[in-house]
Amino acid sequence: QVQLEESGGGLVQAGGSLRLSCAASGRTFSRYFMAWFRAAAGKERELVSHIHWSSGNTYYVDSVKGRFTISRDKALNTGYLQMDSLKPEDTAVYYCATAGRAGTFDSWGQGTQVTVSS
Repeated sequence: QVQLEESGGGLVQAGGSLRLSCAASGRTFSRYFMAWFRAAAGKERELVSHIHWSSGNTYYVDSVKGRFTISRDKALNTGYLQMDSLKPEDTAVYYCATAGRAGTFDSWGQGTQVTVSS
């Protein structure tokens, strides 16, 4: 079992920045991927970005490419999502999640609210 705790959300003006953190504890050695998802009001949850824990290879959804950066600190078992040039459409609850070898995201954090005002 892996426990995840997000932090770093908040209210920011358009064009601003936030950094989200996701601290993992428990059976972290079983995790291969860490990802950030978001769920905006009235919309389905979408995958924003993921990182392969070992190699550092990353993926980004097109809407955040060039603005968001995912990273991880292996020693701290913590992942990050640096969000720059934020837009009102980035407003959502952001969740971190981890997956094992099969790639199924089965451990989730409680979510952190990000609100971008225009």
